[in-house]
Amino acid sequence: MPQTAVRTGVTLNYEVSGEGDPLLLIMGTSGSIPLWGEIVPRLAERYRVIAYDNRGLGGSERGNGPISVASLAEDASALLEALDVPRAHVMGWSLGSAILQELALAHPEQVATAVMYASWGRCDGFQRSVLAALRHPYATRDMEAALAAAGIAFSPQLLDHPDFEQMLEPMLPAFPQTEDQMQVTVEQWDADLAHDTLDRLGGITAPTLVIVGEQDLLTPPWQAKKVADAVPGARFELLTGPGSSHGVHVERPEDVVRIVTGFLSEHTLLQSS
Repeated sequence: MPQTAVRTGVTLNYEVSGEGDPLLLIMGTSGSIPLWGEIVPRLAERYRVIAYDNRGLGGSERGNGPISVASLAEDASALLEALDVPRAHVMGWSLGSAILQELALAHPEQVATAVMYASWGRCDGFQRSVLAALRHPYATRDMEAALAAAGIAFSPQLLDHPDFEQMLEPMLPAFPQTEDQMQVTVEQWDADLAHDTLDRLGGITAPTLVIVGEQDLLTPPWQAKKVADAVPGARFELLTGPGSSHGVHVERPEDVVRIVTGFLSEHTLLQSS
């Protein structure tokens, strides 16, 4: 995969697939590019999809300075600049959706549309409990426990599927592989817990879609609804039924792609070549 140095002082690992209007994908906590699964090739049938690893994970450098949602948003902005993409559709999952909020507020000229998938604007007591529990095995460097706890991101149906372990195996390289990457993941959980844009979301001007699954326990539907209610004109899509988990893009990629492409098709960038 190609890498590029960006103005925030790190070299980021990224991949580009497909042609058309640019669509930047921002990954969630602890993950790297492969965790997007099938939705990258599906979206690449209609868009120029740019997926990348957040600093310190996958093939991207950690660099210096604290990791916060706002600093990660600056990395995203810097990557678009480095790739000479002045304006893009942007889709963020979980932590990525929080990063997208800060990006849309700090650099509105770069964000043509905002797809906030599995999102929140400020932790409530329930969400804080869940995120703190997920943070713990990374802090104690217990990768086995971390992967076991990660199951909460999936639906009861998938977790009880007889082939679940085989289905998860191709995605294992997308999780932290080293001590340094586990430490970065702790910093990402801390960024999640500290994330707070709720009183500023009214300043987002990009057309916005908020997607969440009814079985999502990490970013519960009521938290995503608060985001949609706070962003002017935002559209709210609740996926229901089996597989409507925090990782609904893994479990039901065709549904996520259908909703996202339907929304994006209403906001073509019409870029000249």
